[in-house]
Amino acid sequence: MNKLTSGNWRRFFAGLPAILALSLIEAPAAQAEYGDVVINNYSDAAGMRPVVFPHWFHRLRFRCNVCHGDLGFKFKAGGNEINMVKIIDGQFCGACHNGGVAWPVENCDLCHTGKPGTPTQVHESDIQQLAQPMGSTNKK
Repeated sequence: MNKLTSGNWRRFFAGLPAILALSLIEAPAAQAEYGDVVINNYSDAAGMRPVVFPHWFHRLRFRCNVCHGDLGFKFKAGGNEINMVKIIDGQFCGACHNGGVAWPVENCDLCHTGKPGTPTQVHESDIQQLAQPMGSTNKK
C-alpha cells in the first residue's frame, strides 16, 4: 500500500467503515499530564480508604484556574485541609460533587479508592520518575 498523502487520504478512508478508518489512524499513546493525587490527611484515622483524586481526568475537562483559583486548591498535594464536613458544605470537591455537576458525596466508594496507609502524595507522576533520591549520585 502506498503511503497516504494529504491528497489521497480522504479517498482511502471514504471507502472504509468509520470504525475501521479510525483504527488505522496512528494516535499517540495516551498520557496523563499530571499524576493522580492521594489524599489521606484524615481517611485512615476515620477508618476510610484514602481518596485517589484523578488529576488528569479533571485537567482534561477544566482549566487549572477552575480548581486552583476559583475553588482555592493549593498547588501542593496535602496543601489544603480538606475534610468531609467542608466538602458537604460545598467547599473544595463539594463545589462540583453535589449531585448536579458530578455525583454526590454519598457515593463514598467512588473517591475513597486508595490503598489504606498510603500517604498524601502525588502518585504515579512524571516528577517521581524524574526526581533523583536524596544522597544518590549520577555516575557515568
